[in-house]
Amino acid sequence: MPIPETMQPIASTNITAIGYDADNLTMYIQFLDSSAYAYKGVQEHEFENLKTAPSVRFSFNRNNKNVYPYEQV
Repeated sequence: MPIPETMQPIASTNITAIGYDADNLTMYIQFLDSSAYAYKGVQEHEFENLKTAPSVRFSFNRNNKNVYPYEQV
């Protein structure tokens, strides 16, 4: 599963970019260490909430991490 080219840079202490594939309900997260993960079954509003969160890291850890099935890409 390739990372989408439409990844958006994020100012965060551990996340460098995020992306979303609406057709497959998949959110992509790229971390500072260059690792990237695809989180499956994420609704678009959850992705939008993450994008606009005051703290992307906190929002991701609270609302997405270990909530959705994921795989490293």
